Amino acid sequence: MSMPSLWLAALPALLAAAALTWIVSVAKRNVTIVDTLWPLLFVIATAVYVGVQPAPSSRAWLVLALVTLWGLRLAIYLAWRNFGHDEDRRYQAIRRRNEPNFALKSLWLIFGFQAVLAWVISLPLAGAAAGGAPLGLPDLLGVILFAVGLLFEAVGDLQLARFKSDPANAGRVMDRGLWRWTRHPNYFGDFCVWWGFYLLALGAGAWWSIAGPLIMSFLLLRFSGVRLLERDIGERRPAYADYVRRTNAFFPGPRK
Repeated sequence: MSMPSLWLAALPALLAAAALTWIVSVAKRNVTIVDTLWPLLFVIATAVYVGVQPAPSSRAWLVLALVTLWGLRLAIYLAWRNFGHDEDRRYQAIRRRNEPNFALKSLWLIFGFQAVLAWVISLPLAGAAAGGAPLGLPDLLGVILFAVGLLFEAVGDLQLARFKSDPANAGRVMDRGLWRWTRHPNYFGDFCVWWGFYLLALGAGAWWSIAGPLIMSFLLLRFSGVRLLERDIGERRPAYADYVRRTNAFFPGPRK
């Protein structure tokens, strides 16, 4: 199967998953569930990339295992974090801007958009799954970078969850553990994970799939990640400004 055909094969599955999740969101009147869907879209896409090939390579199976590990961990964490809570403030704002009939509009504004975006970002996953070259140094470096990223994500999420679970920390800013070295260890971890995926694609010869990690990096740094979250936290917690002055925004480093 040609590379364009392989990549296109995942789009219907992603749109179907988005549509089914949208139905659930309408019943719950809460679109926050799309956050849990987001990492699962990449698991679905990679499963398609591997499944449609008659004889997947060892790299294809490796990529599927890594994406599944990353995607399931993040999806389970987000589902647990959001369970029993009202709709996230981000989506409440989008809902207000798009009433009336937001329930219908959210099908393409939220769910369809994220499905197509995930499909585009999944380019390195398709490239890695399609490549038949033997595993080599880029793949090893990719797995190492992926492991570093997954560690930052998982440990950062765990530390923040424990911090929030202590009533004594109400209104305080988390500045311990990994959060002492970077204000966003989970986003930095995601950054490493996706550049790790790109190194696997590079090992398969899919250098052209660099659009995937570049778009993900832009989302994390400039669009829905650091910038949006810091604006929201800064408005609610005045003490956050001091944390910003003392701590690196993204890449880990010593305190200022």
